[in-house]
Amino acid sequence: MAQTDKERLFELIKLMNRYRHEYYNLNAPSVSDAVYDRLYDELVSLQTKTNIYMANSPTMAPGYPPVSQLEKVTHSIPLLSLDKVKDVNELITFQKQKQLMLMLKLDGLTLKLTYEGGQLIEASTRGDGDVGEIVTHNVCSISGIPILVNHMGRLVVTGEVFIRPSDFEELKDTLVDSKGESYKNARNLAAGSARLFEPEECKNRRLHFQAFNVLEGFGDIPFKSKKLGMLPALGFEVCKFFVTNRPLNAQQMDIGIKQLQDYAKQNDIPIDGVVVTFNDIAYSKSCGRTGHHYKDGLAFKFEDDLHQTRLRSIEWTPSRFGICAPVAVMDPVIIDGCEVTHASLHNVSFIENKELAIGCRLLISKRNMIIPQVEENMDRGNYDPSQVIPAVCPCCKRPTQIRESEPDKDGKVVKVLYCDNEACDSRKLKKFVHFVSKKAMNIEGLAEGTLEKLIGFGFLHSVTDIYRLDNYQNQIIGLDGFGEKSWQKLWDAIQRSRNTTFERFLISMDIPMIGNDASKTLATAFGSDLGAFMDAVCCQYDFSQLPNFGETLHSNIYDWFASEENFCLWYELLDMITIQEPVATAPVAAGSPFTNMTIVVTGKVEPYTRDEVHAMIESLGAKPGSSVSSKTDYLICGDKAGSKLDKARSLGVKVITPTEFFSMANAA
Repeated sequence: MAQTDKERLFELIKLMNRYRHEYYNLNAPSVSDAVYDRLYDELVSLQTKTNIYMANSPTMAPGYPPVSQLEKVTHSIPLLSLDKVKDVNELITFQKQKQLMLMLKLDGLTLKLTYEGGQLIEASTRGDGDVGEIVTHNVCSISGIPILVNHMGRLVVTGEVFIRPSDFEELKDTLVDSKGESYKNARNLAAGSARLFEPEECKNRRLHFQAFNVLEGFGDIPFKSKKLGMLPALGFEVCKFFVTNRPLNAQQMDIGIKQLQDYAKQNDIPIDGVVVTFNDIAYSKSCGRTGHHYKDGLAFKFEDDLHQTRLRSIEWTPSRFGICAPVAVMDPVIIDGCEVTHASLHNVSFIENKELAIGCRLLISKRNMIIPQVEENMDRGNYDPSQVIPAVCPCCKRPTQIRESEPDKDGKVVKVLYCDNEACDSRKLKKFVHFVSKKAMNIEGLAEGTLEKLIGFGFLHSVTDIYRLDNYQNQIIGLDGFGEKSWQKLWDAIQRSRNTTFERFLISMDIPMIGNDASKTLATAFGSDLGAFMDAVCCQYDFSQLPNFGETLHSNIYDWFASEENFCLWYELLDMITIQEPVATAPVAAGSPFTNMTIVVTGKVEPYTRDEVHAMIESLGAKPGSSVSSKTDYLICGDKAGSKLDKARSLGVKVITPTEFFSMANAA
């Protein structure tokens, strides 16, 4: 079969990059300059003919400069994961007579590529799904990424950066991570390489990109497969998939999964499962999402390999709610290139069901190749609860209790070990850790180790004492690891936390099940007014009527306020902090100065998270942008602004402070 222009173009890029490596890095060229120049001219001609310009093409050199840090970016469309299953029958139930896409689940690092006006303007990692890191400087070191595309509208493509298994075998013994240790698997090497500061260092890591979704672009095309079908003409390599023509039975689903597995093995592609999603985009959107994953698909994970080890002891650690979590301490075993010595044992019921005893042989896996899991006890029959279930808390030495849950629909109950001592040091420490965490009061500098030290010296008894630490300023400055500057930095962070939001304050109170989503629901229901929320509590408001609230969450709120200690803590803290008034939560006003504009945020806009600022921008009829371009109307520049500020200035984009933004928003 004759080679196409596109195939020849990709072949030339690979060939010439090898020649460049031989010439510049090995000082051992295998072809003459004349041969290289002839190939270079051929590549330029093919690029013009096909209109495909790849980021790693020798014609696109020298590429991007190195960076000193990875700037954070908030994804306007969250890059959430999918729920995971291992039973084919769950896929059969899931399909609901709808057309499915079955696709390889690539094993690497998810990357988002954003194009505007035909040009790549940003490459960013998935991160936690909401906030990722910008790695645009490394795109020239990754094969499979076009830097220019023949599409003038906005185009956002997501895909996976990975290293082929054969390449990893060659690279693993020559490279080390930031700790000086060899990389344990190709996934870790790919993730670490894509996030390197130096593009030159990244260049020889053999990174490859395949697209698996079009997040934005191609107008009203109704199917995911059709949108993906537009990408090869732009230079993308698309992750292998196929679309069903009719509902599948279990045997047919098994065959489809096996075909994809065989394809990955034959083409040296690293995978850890198969992704099954609805092909219809409109139907997919109607499925909704949770805080963790989208509901329009499932990730079918392959069975994990089992490894034998031996149980040496069980460690129990009380949580802030008093639940004692058991962790197995085992003989070291290597799984997927990593040494595993610990695994969660979940609860008392799990230990009973597995009949665990010290010294027994265990079969363990690394579920989803991430989380160590005890799968089986090979030496059953020696279980003795007195030997493995502590009668007293390992931290405070007070008696423990085993509590049983309500029976589920199958009549099963779950037994959990509790430490009921509110003064238990471990429970106390975990409550402090939660209070200062990023999603709560967001006090930088109070890591768990620092809190443990301050509690140990008697400086902290209640979380309210954090705001009185200046009483111990001289003593703290004298502690090991502290000084004038570190104290001042810590105290400044504490003072900043006094100006917080309704949601952060509510989360910090540690009411069971009140997290990000529940606090936002309450903020909407009560207008971010803590007084109105407390009035509702005092008037026996039915919280179960709120979206995604049930009887358990309703009871948790009232049980928490039934404690006199909690009630006093609530009001004592309210005297120490200020709740920020919500900005522009009402529908867009006719006089909004930001209507139909694009606004980008850089730096910290305290006390708001990036998501909260983006919500304000949207409420004003504007669009929050992820990167600065000529189409950006305003850049809101907060503390510790990054490279976006320099780019805005070079493009003449209007730069405003958060104060100016809030002032303009309130004037609308």
